[in-house]
Order: sequence, then structure tokens, then C-alpha cells
Amino acid sequence: MASFPIAVITDEFSQDFERVCATAIELDIAGLEIRTAWDKNVLAMSDREIDQLKRIANRHGRRFVAVASPVYKCVLPDGGEVDQRFRQDAFQAAYDFGDQPRILARALEISHRLEAPVVRVFSFWRTVAPERNFERIAQILAEGGEVARRSGVRLGLENEPACHFATGAEVARAIEALEPDPYGVVWDPGNAFATGEAAVPDGYRKVPAGRICHVHVKDCTLNPSSGRPEWCDIGAGGVGWQEQLAALATDGYRGAVSLETHWTGPGGDKYLGTTICAKSLARLLAES
Repeated sequence: MASFPIAVITDEFSQDFERVCATAIELDIAGLEIRTAWDKNVLAMSDREIDQLKRIANRHGRRFVAVASPVYKCVLPDGGEVDQRFRQDAFQAAYDFGDQPRILARALEISHRLEAPVVRVFSFWRTVAPERNFERIAQILAEGGEVARRSGVRLGLENEPACHFATGAEVARAIEALEPDPYGVVWDPGNAFATGEAAVPDGYRKVPAGRICHVHVKDCTLNPSSGRPEWCDIGAGGVGWQEQLAALATDGYRGAVSLETHWTGPGGDKYLGTTICAKSLARLLAES
């Protein structure tokens, strides 16, 4: 049996943070990952609002496991033409390249206030010739990593289809170029599968197991005509979650598995969809 705490990116349930915490208790979800709440990106929240999140979470006995920030999720100046095949989800954040040092500092401050050990970061919107930007992005990430190291917070580099490091192979190459203090990987096999990579086991096996600091959970099938992902219940798609959970357990992973379902749910009811996914993930953990 794989034994990992289940977490959730809270807006996958609702923008009503109080309701999310109550639901987390009902579904035995121990961890919270904050991206947006009250129709506001976490980086746009005041200290008062951040402290309110913490008070509500504490009252419900839940803990924060990550800050799902949009740091480095923007256009890289002079990086070349952005690849328009991918949907560029910003989640109520509109920051440009010049904003990145400021929002990284703010994300680190928020992580301290919430006692969240990981701040998620990205690798800039993917261009049509991503390879040409590898060294430059690695240098920018390394500079941000030095800021995070001084603050004592781990940065988690997520593989994201709309960004330069989308697959297991790409994020593995990047993480090997970055210091383990402070960088780990936010491994998202659903994102890797959505790019066409055989995420489990191929993509996963390329990522150094000891560098995975956080895991996102979503599942999908690929539309045979467009090749685009169609999000679904956990275990109902092609990612291979039972194999993935077993591999994480074998490799000694001890972090959370955090629901980022993207599924709109039956009849467009996203709250219901995420509830179904939480129950499916719990079942798969018990069976793995």
C-alpha cells in the first residue's frame, strides 16, 4: 500500500476557502495547496488575507503543503515566438518578466506565513524553438534559487506543457543543472502525458527520484483528432496512476500527492468532479 498524504489545490474545489477546508475534513484530505481563493491569486493577496487563510486552515486542522505560485509563468523576452498550441493558464495572474523578482520574493514571504515548505515555479511560456533558451532559463532559475535558499524555502520546478520544461525528460535535464538546495521537482505525470510523453514509467524514470519534492495528480485521455488532453477521473485516463503511486512508494517518496484535477466534472460540476477524484485517489493509494 502506498501511503502518502492527499492534498488539493484548493480552487479545484471552490473559491470559497471555508467550504474547501470543510470538504477536506470530510474526504480526509490533510494538505492544502493555495493558488487562488476568493477570486484572487494568492500573490495578489494582502498579509491580512494570507493570515486569514492560515486561521481558517488551522481551525479545520489542515496544513499548507505548497504555494502554487505563477512565478516564471510569463513570456521570456527575446526568447522567440511563443508556441500557441498550448493554453496559457495564468489563474488570475498577469505578471510580466520584470515582475518576477518581486513576485518570487512575495511567494517566499507567503510560504513563511502559511508554513508551506514548497513554492511552485515554472520555466516561461514555451517557444517554437525551446532548446535555444535552455541555458538562459537555467541561469534565471539558478538566480531565483539563490534567493530562495537564503529564505529557507524549497522551490519546486513543475513540468508544464505550456512552458519550456514540459516532459519528464525536459524537467530532468533542468533539475540536474540546478542545485538541490533549494530546487526540487513538482512532478506532474498528467502534464507529461498531455504532451505525448509516456509519463509512467518513461518520463518518471528520467527524473531523479530524490529530487521530487511534490506531486500533482490529474488524469486525462488524448483526443485522437486534436491530440489535446481531455481531463477525467483519476485512474480513468492514460497516465497510469496505480503504477505511478507504486513507483513513488518504492522509490521512497514521502511528500504529498496533490489533486489538480482540471476536470470540470459531471455536468460541469467541478466541485463534484474533484470530490470524485479525491475518492478515486484514496482508493488507488489503498490498492497500490
